[in-house]
Amino acid sequence: MANDVWVYIEHKNGDISPTSFELLGIGKELADGFGSQVCAFVIGDKVDDLAKEAFAYGASKVFAVEGDVFKGFRGEAYAKAASFLLEKYKPEVALFRGTSQGVDVSAAAAANLGFGLCTDSIGLAIDGGKLKMTRAAFGGNFTVSVVNEKAQPQIATVRPKAFAMPAKDASKSGEVVKESFSLAEADLNTKVLEFLKSATAVNLVEADIIVSGGRGLGGEEGFKVLQEFADVLGGALGASRAAVDSNWISVEHQVGQTGKTVKPKIYIACGISGAIQHLAGMRTSDCIVAINKDPDAPIFKAATFGIIGDYKQVVPKLIEKFKGKLGR
Repeated sequence: MANDVWVYIEHKNGDISPTSFELLGIGKELADGFGSQVCAFVIGDKVDDLAKEAFAYGASKVFAVEGDVFKGFRGEAYAKAASFLLEKYKPEVALFRGTSQGVDVSAAAAANLGFGLCTDSIGLAIDGGKLKMTRAAFGGNFTVSVVNEKAQPQIATVRPKAFAMPAKDASKSGEVVKESFSLAEADLNTKVLEFLKSATAVNLVEADIIVSGGRGLGGEEGFKVLQEFADVLGGALGASRAAVDSNWISVEHQVGQTGKTVKPKIYIACGISGAIQHLAGMRTSDCIVAINKDPDAPIFKAATFGIIGDYKQVVPKLIEKFKGKLGR
């Protein structure tokens, strides 16, 4: 057990967050380097269906804590359960998604147990028998790789879409180890009354289509045009750091090394020059369409298709065409 790599399976309302499966893919590579196996661990009120999905994406074994107190996510409750499992089995590495839930649970567990912690990893590898973690530094202008020589086991949060999704094999199965962990309401300091969805929330990480804008838009008015384009395509609205820093759009939309890492089926970059920091967050998109009036913009080197022209002229025509094709 000591050399195994564990992956935390994040879920909401019974549905697993897909990027948890990405961690099983990279977790398997790390486990092979340790000569061990990749396991999943899950916390919830009912975990059997969640475990089945974890096996399909490569987990050799699933460790679980379940009970009514875990019906809805509460950081305090989930962190106590995660700490219990990690302390008992002490895997070599425990991987969490770099989301609000993953960061919440991983940080509390690391503090509770004195384990090592590296946040927002964009690269993971085995180096000299130890986990080497790479993350962005100095505002995304550099990357730094670290190996924790003192605190073991090691916990790492991983930026969503940083790694490829492993292939699914629904025929796979394995052992589910359900641990008895008693936690009562009286043991918790908080109680969830209601979950409120933000009116400005944007889920770039899970989007299949993203329409993104940069400094070339010239101002916040440009994002109104791109929002209409994204709505017609059924996609999400993204932005470069330059646009966010100019206060043309909120940071929730930022794509790049200091924003979100995305891997949509189609990424449409409008007025984005293609700085390396932005490319780091979207270069693995299945199809990249670049719209820029500068024929020498670096974004064209990464693009699958390129349109040289002013987005103010190009995008409205595309909106009109897609409305006709899609019947909207």
